Amino acid sequence: MTRPVLVAASALVAVLACAIPAVAQAPPGGDTGGGVVRVAKPLTGQQVYEAVCQACHMADAKGGTGAGTIPALAGNPKLAAAPYVSMVVVRGQGGMPPFAGTLDDEQIAQVVTYVRTHFGNAYAKPVTAADVAKVPHPDRSGGH
Repeated sequence: MTRPVLVAASALVAVLACAIPAVAQAPPGGDTGGGVVRVAKPLTGQQVYEAVCQACHMADAKGGTGAGTIPALAGNPKLAAAPYVSMVVVRGQGGMPPFAGTLDDEQIAQVVTYVRTHFGNAYAKPVTAADVAKVPHPDRSGGH
């Protein structure tokens, strides 16, 4: 990996390590009494995208460049292969970290379906939690 990609990946992991667990594990409801406001767990594909994905892939899903290159999801023909997209989200790829363990199978199915049906993509067949469960997860036995 080149230095810019490593820097971008390190920054992404640092941001996600702080932000994702709070979003994925927070109970619904407001102030916890300790000054910490909990947000509801994102359930729809759009909610997961907005809470997790758009920080890197951008609100318009066109990706970006800088210290590294974040691929565009908008109009991306690779999204035609739903198992591939699910695998990338579950296991990570390149500078993108794995989201298995952070997002559950239903959240991954929802966000993959959302991205495949928005941003100029028209892959209408929905992805299910059962489809995502078929992907070898790194945090489950049998995963790598």
